[in-house]
Amino acid sequence: MRVSREQVAINRQKILGAASRLFRERGYDAVTVADVMNAAGLTHGGFYGYFKSKDELIVQTLEHLIGQGETGETRLTHYAARYLSGEHRDNIADGCPTAALGAETVRQPPEARAAMAAGLRKQIERLSARSQGDGAYDAAQARRAAIGGWSAMVGAVILARLVDDPALSDEVLSETLAWIEHQDADTSASH
Repeated sequence: MRVSREQVAINRQKILGAASRLFRERGYDAVTVADVMNAAGLTHGGFYGYFKSKDELIVQTLEHLIGQGETGETRLTHYAARYLSGEHRDNIADGCPTAALGAETVRQPPEARAAMAAGLRKQIERLSARSQGDGAYDAAQARRAAIGGWSAMVGAVILARLVDDPALSDEVLSETLAWIEHQDADTSASH
């Protein structure tokens, strides 16, 4: 039985969605092709009709996740408040791919690293545009604030996830948010 082009596209999105959740939740090495196909509700044997290899699936999953990155938040501090929440920290499977997979992607093929780098560039551009758009920063300051703020947020989520002390985990998130808000307030006051 042939599958229509529309069904192929739907199945592909199911596979990418399942892979994105599983990779973020468990990491690349702990997820098999069979796991992904099962989570997508498809048979393992059909995988190679969609992807040449697991490496290709990883790359395309990262590209898929990058396309979902926009939040609609207009200010870095508002975005940071959502990002540095306990809800985001605790929902690894649906959370930020950079915080969940960044360290693992370093050990992946160059194509996966390139996809992650493209996501980083896109995120820096988004956050820079937000900072510059509210008039608080010129272009260079907006880029610096975007890189510094994003680095602080990703690092804070990684650290908050790895500690086994809930109070320390919450403190890492709240203090990082306070630091970002302070940076934003200092820059806004100087303009």
